Amino acid sequence: MLDLFTIFSKGGIVLWYFQGTCEALGPPVNALIKSVILQERGGSNTYNHQALTLKYKLDNEFELVFVVAYQKILTLSYVDKFIDDVHQEFRDKYKDDLKERNVSRSYDCFTEIFQKMLKAAEESRKVEAKKPKQMRTFQESEKSKKKVSSMIIDPKKDEKVKEKENKNKKNAAKIDTKMSAPVANGNKNSDGSLNEEEILRNREKLFNKMKGKKSSKSAPESKNTKEPKKREKQARVWSHGGTSKDAKTLDFSDSKDQDAATIATNGVNDADIQDAMEFVGTMKGELDNIDTESSEDEDEEVEEEETTTKKNTSRSGFGVFSMFKGLVGSKTLTKEDVAPALDKMKDHLIAKNVAADIADKLCESVATKLEGKVLGTFDRITSTVKNSLNESLVQILSPRRRIDILRDVLDTKNQHRPYVITFCGVNGVGKSTNLAKICFWLVENGFRVLVAACDTFRAGAVEQLRTHTRKLNALHPPDAHGGIQMVQLYEKGYGKDAAGIAMEAINYARDCRIDVVLVDTAGRMQDNEPLMRSLSKLIKINQPDLVMFVGEALVGNEAVDQLVKFNQALADHSNMDNPRLIDGILLTKFDTIDDKVGAAISMTYTTGQPIVFVGTGQTYRDLKNLNVKAVVNALLKA
Repeated sequence: MLDLFTIFSKGGIVLWYFQGTCEALGPPVNALIKSVILQERGGSNTYNHQALTLKYKLDNEFELVFVVAYQKILTLSYVDKFIDDVHQEFRDKYKDDLKERNVSRSYDCFTEIFQKMLKAAEESRKVEAKKPKQMRTFQESEKSKKKVSSMIIDPKKDEKVKEKENKNKKNAAKIDTKMSAPVANGNKNSDGSLNEEEILRNREKLFNKMKGKKSSKSAPESKNTKEPKKREKQARVWSHGGTSKDAKTLDFSDSKDQDAATIATNGVNDADIQDAMEFVGTMKGELDNIDTESSEDEDEEVEEEETTTKKNTSRSGFGVFSMFKGLVGSKTLTKEDVAPALDKMKDHLIAKNVAADIADKLCESVATKLEGKVLGTFDRITSTVKNSLNESLVQILSPRRRIDILRDVLDTKNQHRPYVITFCGVNGVGKSTNLAKICFWLVENGFRVLVAACDTFRAGAVEQLRTHTRKLNALHPPDAHGGIQMVQLYEKGYGKDAAGIAMEAINYARDCRIDVVLVDTAGRMQDNEPLMRSLSKLIKINQPDLVMFVGEALVGNEAVDQLVKFNQALADHSNMDNPRLIDGILLTKFDTIDDKVGAAISMTYTTGQPIVFVGTGQTYRDLKNLNVKAVVNALLKA
């Protein structure tokens, strides 16, 4: 029994619907539109929402969507054929109205036709279920294809026996040829063959020769069987290792060299501060986007296309017709038509570091989107596929919800509580460094920041944050802000519970009216269950406003595995109905990948969450927003 069947346009106007139950079925259809159709995930025609299974079919010619919904526990084998039949019947009946985009007319008369088709489909299913399963005839069975000889003789064994016999015959022939040597006529029989005595003598000679060769080979080996001298291990001498004489120059306990002492104790170099002072005051407001492709490159591409077309037309008298190569004249596209172009696009995406399974799903979605679409006379299939893929990639990278941290911080400040961001990710991706960049950006916009050192596992993690804190306070001294220290560090050393430290830091920030709390967590691999439980506990207890996953732009398939397992671990270990998952992504080392930006697509497609920041260097200023068009252009650039 079907719960719902609805037909609506891609603009959101419902043309006709049938409802089999009295339940409100608007939320499942809205979830299908939001999660699948709008997010360009149309490769599969099935979508599960709570207890319902929704199947859909796209009509790209008239821009319609056909959706059927039924209970997930049911196995309705006729649904796929039924939705195709309804689609064809609706198109044939209202073809003229659909061409004119006549949405205002009533389609209520289709209900009677639909109920007849549904009744016929359900009766055919019952008839098929009652039919006994027919047995195969003897001609259809595999036994009928066998011969009598195959039942008696095993061909495999017969072949093995023949091979052994042939080998034995060849070996016997070789031995006879070796032993047979030219002898006198007196040692032969009347038929020309050797006597038995002569054969025995030849065998003895052959065996003696073989023994002599073995003894000659083993003799030189016995002479050179002297044990090699053992090589003694020598101590390695490092080029800049230093000796005891250099202890005085490395001793900073004396106050003679004041500059070196301040660097060793405070971790801040005056030269580094002076270099970073030029960044102060340059990051107020929203962050800059990553650089887009220059117009010069686009102009060069246009010029190259024009020159190639001119060359093709000037080669021969038939060059005029070369411009029509690949054009399609008012043709309805099928999946077979776009398959060659999509195969090339799939290989191109994988070469640009997009995960292989995600590139496959993207191409399937584009094929579904283009199936049934009518092209104009001067439209090319390749350009149509590329434009459709461009639209899909822009739609995927465009965030479903806007994450405006500055606005959210002001909102929580009015509520008299701090805005909490938790950073998580695998080892070595740059969590602490990019945390310091975000801290610098927030201080530039006048917010006080508390850094919670919750990485109690890695040696040197607290000292690294302490160095960043002192450097940031040196760039924004308290005197310039009314005597208020803009950045503070909350740390309890190593080996402590990270969730407890984060809770104490949030309470301390609330009491001291600090605006933002940045929680630094330990790097952990996605398969490390104890550390993933600890991270899930930290997020469950403290409920941060933003859970930021820090990942590298260098990885492709690994990024998908990391994100999926992080989300799965947070869901499994939280023991909550609505667990907190990853809210946003921070891509680091984005300046090292050139145009291989496929990791951005892989990560966003996997979680559906936006890329909030992009790290493009090692200074505090190297933090950007993601420019969707620039990434898509770099991804599709040949």
